[in-house]
Amino acid sequence: MNYNSIKTLGELKQNGYQPKSVKDEMRDNLICFLKKGENPFSGIIGYDDTVIPELQTSILSRHNIILLGLRGQAKTRIARLFVNLLDEYIPVVEGSELNDDPLKPLSVFAKNKIKAEGDNTKISWLHRTERYTEKLATPDVSVADLIGDVDPIKAAALKLPYSDERVIHFGLIPRSHRGIFVINELPDLQARIQVALFNMLEESDIQIRGFKIRMPLDIQFVFTANPEDYTNRGSIVTPLKDRIDSQILTHYPKSVQLSKMITEQEANLARDQKELKPHDVLKDLIELIAFEARKSEYIDEKSGVSARLTISAFENLVSTAERRNILNKEKESALRITDLFGVIPSITGKIELVYEGEQEGPYKVAQILIGKAIKNYFSNIFPTPESFKKNPSENPYSEIVNWFQKGNKVDLLSSLSFKEYKSTLNNIPGLKNVVEQHHANEDSSTKLLLMEFVLFGLSEYSLLSRFRLENGIQFKDMLSSMFTMPSQDELTDDESALFDE
Repeated sequence: MNYNSIKTLGELKQNGYQPKSVKDEMRDNLICFLKKGENPFSGIIGYDDTVIPELQTSILSRHNIILLGLRGQAKTRIARLFVNLLDEYIPVVEGSELNDDPLKPLSVFAKNKIKAEGDNTKISWLHRTERYTEKLATPDVSVADLIGDVDPIKAAALKLPYSDERVIHFGLIPRSHRGIFVINELPDLQARIQVALFNMLEESDIQIRGFKIRMPLDIQFVFTANPEDYTNRGSIVTPLKDRIDSQILTHYPKSVQLSKMITEQEANLARDQKELKPHDVLKDLIELIAFEARKSEYIDEKSGVSARLTISAFENLVSTAERRNILNKEKESALRITDLFGVIPSITGKIELVYEGEQEGPYKVAQILIGKAIKNYFSNIFPTPESFKKNPSENPYSEIVNWFQKGNKVDLLSSLSFKEYKSTLNNIPGLKNVVEQHHANEDSSTKLLLMEFVLFGLSEYSLLSRFRLENGIQFKDMLSSMFTMPSQDELTDDESALFDE
């Protein structure tokens, strides 16, 4: 249909236009997508075998939908992609505030206009992006916001009594007629507002200050909710929940690889930062921090750990290295394991502790999560020190540990230039040999990263002590560190937790 040439109701009829409900429209377009093997929910990673098929089934069934899941599980992003299933343009009566279909007018304005002008009634074309409305549910949302109220200014301007339907100022939902209406965090709505919603879903009734109006609104409703909200802030009233046809459960990425794909897709890096390419070891460690957080005893499982944690952490990881390059006037420098501690601000604000304590609580937990991620990943690329307990003579880490036992220590400061960083690592006997033995084919910068990683791994297996300095990390012999009794702030993550117990 040529949208540019059709300007009146008569021309629309001549072109064979037939009204179609928004749910039928979405169903038909989804069928076209599926037949072509295309995905209307592009950019949603990790849901191919779970959430996406359930979404498609619900749309084929022409259901109103609720997406239920913890924070950062792409619920809102999915809801916004529903617009891809709408027709590109639909005809509306020109000037109508309710997107009236020219062949099925709903408002008094459109009905009167068509009655007066007939086939000469002017129409306009509404793009699919203008048919999407989203509202964040908050306790202060009112019935007037969502459904409507009497407008005394309109009554005065039009010189109409309050009993006239034309004095009503319609809310967001009626204005979403023939479109998609999304309510995020549904349990935050007061119960009386939810009651108004379920009556609208079931009966298409709109009750505004005594007006008895039956408006067969044509709307695809999509709701999102967090299970935590059911206990902490509110609940979905049972009659409303019963009238939402399909409930779809979302989830976090089930593998590090999927989580990494999401992070790389969503991370917002500056053009200069894109030249700093973190090694896969660092990318994997960023994701493992989130995986560790989701099963940590310190973090409230019901609150969840958003995918935004890894996205923000990845951005901070790159920015930490970029800052060092700027200060050292170095154009290119590989990212380091110590840069992981630059992501702590990305962690502390996105975790809810089981027991809220002092302000330092999230900071200490963030360090513990980083340490656990390093320890669990170590066995993927190096043999664990524990595997040599029966044959200590074959332990490849003995030379490194012995060097530290002689009283040597290493300070890996965050401000070290690349030359100083390289020199510091190369001066540790046996460290380079371990990396050469297991990763001989890697390039020189990767080998340096792995050398640094070995130090962190040995500290997690309690063969070295790792202390957090104000501007970096210090490695020392474990035994001598115990005798010197460092302060609480100097303890490693695991040591700190041990002393707290």
